[in-house]
Amino acid sequence: MKRLILFSVVTFIGTLFVVARGPYKPGEFAADFSLRDISGTMVSLSHMESAKGFIVVFSCNTCPVVKNYEQRIIDLHSEFSEKGFPVVAINSNDRNVSPGDSFEEMKKLAAAKKYDFHYLYDESQQIAKEFGATNTPHVFVLSREENNLRVEYAGAIDNNADNPEAATKKYVADAVNRLLKGEEPSPSETKAVGCGIKWKNIQGNK
Repeated sequence: MKRLILFSVVTFIGTLFVVARGPYKPGEFAADFSLRDISGTMVSLSHMESAKGFIVVFSCNTCPVVKNYEQRIIDLHSEFSEKGFPVVAINSNDRNVSPGDSFEEMKKLAAAKKYDFHYLYDESQQIAKEFGATNTPHVFVLSREENNLRVEYAGAIDNNADNPEAATKKYVADAVNRLLKGEEPSPSETKAVGCGIKWKNIQGNK
């Protein structure tokens, strides 16, 4: 009987832990993950030991808004990877709903655009659900605190999806620059603007 009670308590606590994992808000800690990169290798944030943090971008191949932001994502990696905040892009779109977002198409796009950052495939969509990602692009800036990953900013890249030259608020760049100075991002959260993630068994949701 005691063993049964102990098992029930452990199961209940485990259930609470799973429920509490997402969606993530600034100030909360994100769980590490392991996803397949376009190279075919499995990638985890914990394996990038030299990084101070990460610019996690939920992205894809097909969304017009992502295409507008593509060079800006590349530029973020170029600017901040050497400062300890590399871009890690994740495609969570279901390939059956959006065939252009298959793993093979991801490899083609990354080669054509010469991606210098990890482009990961969230085939199960579990990581997008844990983070609470809703759009492409949807960005989460994480900082490393010992073995933990703290969410510092979540939302849009900047305030003009159509024209980078017209953007007056560069949310992600400002957030990382403030973190590098030992300051907190402000704002720490904005609304992600873009195409809706293509969830499994749901057609045509943008």
